[in-house]
Amino acid sequence: MNIHEHQAKELLKKFGANVPFGVFGLSVEEVLEKAKLLKTEKFVLKAQIHAGGRGKAGGVKILETLDELEKSSRELFGKKLVTHQTGPEGKEVKRLYVEESSNIEKEFYLSCLVDRASSKIAFISSDQGGIDIEEVASKSPEKIITTKIDLKDQISNDECEKIIKIFNLNGNLKNQAISLIKSIYKMFVDTDANMVEINPLILTKENKVLCLDAKINFDDNALFKHPEILNLRDLNEEDPSEIEASQYGLSYIKLNGSIGCMVNGAGLAMATMDIIKLYGEEPANFLDVGGGASKEKVSAAFKIILSDKNVKGILINIFGGIMRCDVLAQGMVDAAKKMNIHIPLVVRLAGTNFKEGKKILDNSGLKLISAENLEDAAKKIVKAIS
Repeated sequence: MNIHEHQAKELLKKFGANVPFGVFGLSVEEVLEKAKLLKTEKFVLKAQIHAGGRGKAGGVKILETLDELEKSSRELFGKKLVTHQTGPEGKEVKRLYVEESSNIEKEFYLSCLVDRASSKIAFISSDQGGIDIEEVASKSPEKIITTKIDLKDQISNDECEKIIKIFNLNGNLKNQAISLIKSIYKMFVDTDANMVEINPLILTKENKVLCLDAKINFDDNALFKHPEILNLRDLNEEDPSEIEASQYGLSYIKLNGSIGCMVNGAGLAMATMDIIKLYGEEPANFLDVGGGASKEKVSAAFKIILSDKNVKGILINIFGGIMRCDVLAQGMVDAAKKMNIHIPLVVRLAGTNFKEGKKILDNSGLKLISAENLEDAAKKIVKAIS
């Protein structure tokens, strides 16, 4: 789950990190009223959407007066920002954040994330902040260092120093940076975050280390432990189909392809998507119905897949383990008949009771295309929509 910049900064501040003072609003009037609390020569106005690249898209403005702030706020509210992360459809701006301006001396990059390959927490730091870290990695990889930390209650001073070494700070500034790393680490662990990115982290002319921007992503599977984090969720920033899927316990992510996928198991879902691409088409979604999919789940999955107008065919790939293939097959037949599906439907069943499941599909009266294995299924669905 992602949260907005202003929410991320409030959370970081709660754990002891230094952030510029700012306010957010859901209307022009609220923004202007709250902005009067700021003690600043200039206002920094930022559109709040769950995507990077806002500055390049015109979503960040530096303004000198309240009149300018009002004008720019009216221009941004309701505007669709198109960035490299939103896709061509963009995201509508429904909230704004205004903060006090900072006198920047130097910009750095800092992030913290779960490194699944090593089962450690990885800090990535660079003295090249304010630009895409991918660009730095491509052009100047020596300017990025990665420090991996074993999960524990606290991070040591020595580990903090390794992380900030590339910043080349001394004295009080070094101590500020160490304190910041400890704050981020504690917040990361205590809230079950997946990723924290501070870009840029800045050194001001007043010799303060500040988080000028902040992005935080949380592990969805741990949100039940953190109702205060779940309350930060902004459904306006999420795809409606993904919201509906979550209500049925389905793992669904919308993509841009033409073949809808219904699979049980995340690994099998990834393999299904890969083989669709191998045979020249693009998956329209990632959808894992889980090991114990009910008829209701299957029906909901069909409905969600079919709500995507780009879908020209559906590939169902089920490996029966906990879930018996005959039970799932009956659920598919019932749902398909109820929804009157008119696009090609390829089904591959394997595992527990797959013969019984195949018999149910063959006798269903539906125009289903049966596949012997995953490769056969991929070939048939690609052919069926061609």
